[in-house]
Amino acid sequence: MDWFAAPDHWLSRLLVQRLLAGLYLIGFLAAAAQFRALIGSDGMLPVPRFTARVPFRHAPGLFHLHYSDRFFAAVAWSGAALAAAVTAGLGDAVPLWASVLLWAVLWGLYLSIVNVGQTWYSFGWESLLLEAGFLAAFLGNADTAPPTLVLWLMRWLVFRVEFGAGLIKLRGDRCWRDLTCLRYHHETQPMPGPLSWFFHHLPDPLHRVEVAANHFVQLVVPVGLLLPQPVASYAACAVVATQLWLIASGNFAWLNWLTITLALAAVDPARVGLPVHARVHPAAPVWFEALVIALTAAVAVLSYWPVRNLVSRRQAMNRSFNRLHLVNTYGAFGSISRIRQEVVVEGTDEPTLTPHTVWHEYGFKGKPGDVRRLPRQYAPYHLRLDWLMWFAGISPAYARPWFLPFVARLLAGDPATLRLLRHNPFPGTPPTHVRATLYLYRFTSWRELRETGAWWHRTALHEYLAPVDLASLGRAGYRPPLGRRLRAVPLDRPRRPGARPGAPPARPARPDGHGPQYPSGPTSHHPCGPPG
Repeated sequence: MDWFAAPDHWLSRLLVQRLLAGLYLIGFLAAAAQFRALIGSDGMLPVPRFTARVPFRHAPGLFHLHYSDRFFAAVAWSGAALAAAVTAGLGDAVPLWASVLLWAVLWGLYLSIVNVGQTWYSFGWESLLLEAGFLAAFLGNADTAPPTLVLWLMRWLVFRVEFGAGLIKLRGDRCWRDLTCLRYHHETQPMPGPLSWFFHHLPDPLHRVEVAANHFVQLVVPVGLLLPQPVASYAACAVVATQLWLIASGNFAWLNWLTITLALAAVDPARVGLPVHARVHPAAPVWFEALVIALTAAVAVLSYWPVRNLVSRRQAMNRSFNRLHLVNTYGAFGSISRIRQEVVVEGTDEPTLTPHTVWHEYGFKGKPGDVRRLPRQYAPYHLRLDWLMWFAGISPAYARPWFLPFVARLLAGDPATLRLLRHNPFPGTPPTHVRATLYLYRFTSWRELRETGAWWHRTALHEYLAPVDLASLGRAGYRPPLGRRLRAVPLDRPRRPGARPGAPPARPARPDGHGPQYPSGPTSHHPCGPPG
């Protein structure tokens, strides 16, 4: 079937698969490095407790069959090794059937992690990585030309990512319509990068240009992705340029890099001036053609739900409509925060608290803390605790499943939790008490930066969590650790900012797009995610 193959796109296929495998490698490495404190057996949201209440059919994966921290580590490190091998070219060195199987294994291993990751894995880029990896299995390898249908399916995926993000903005915060959102976004985004301070201080007319350009790239350019060449190639280049701008302006895990990777599927190298030599490929096996046609039919059917969501006035952001995270809907930052509230966590080693007690601050790797520390670039690596701390600053109710367990682990000196932090002020003995204070953060001005060397200015707002020790957490229903190892901590009701354990519950904040909804299953995602 001559229409089936696109031999001129062999370079696009090569780049998409190698870059995508590299992003899978980052995803598995992040899982291996962070899971013990977040979802391990003694973690803040333990997998065994999750699988005990959520059946396999609602969250399919390996960990419903068996879970131990050692088994999870084996899965994560095996996925990382396999992803590294595919990045290095293993998929092109094996027969076509083996290449398809390699991608299927990568997808299945990461699906198993995402489906038990709970709040820590409830971001839209997790589903995007899974959907992209599933499609990549059908791109073929060096033995066959990339199928035209799969290249179109990747274009359709980029269309949904960009167009969904554009629509949610027009339907959401008024500042997107009056072109003022970027007066605030660079300062209030979940995790600013090293250039965010400079982006924030761009002249207001340039901020308006940024928003207008964003609307054009997300609402007009995506249509070009679905048009014939060379329009599709030019549209893909526009998407790539916009994503590079977003990469420079903040930390959004691998979302932007993944969108760039997928956009390359729409690029015809010859149309953009790349000297690519034609390759002669043998005809694809009949079984492979049948699989690709079946995949295309399945995506067409499953597209009903994201299309219906796109045209709905009550458009949802970042939603999976099936438990395999295939053919999802995407969108981000329908609402923009005008102020930045940060939770600062401190501890003391004094046995008795007095008005003169000295408190020492815990330092996070990516989350703003020390006002003189320039924000770092971590993307495409994903610091999951730091991201959730941003939501904790917006509303204590959003943090209720994991924040007190996090505090308990600081009090216990839990090594896995401390490895997630940049600075532990108690390297020898754990603190006797921990507290949290809510601060208002803003970027300093050029003059303030020159005079003080500080990138941030912060003002204390109120007590977020009154000082607690392990005994008070135990009286409130939290099980104290055995020695310095903390067992699984049961959930408790939310508390008012500054309330001691046992105080009346806080009134939940309205899920209006500023923070995560509580996952009712593996297909729920934060309605607020990165732009684009």
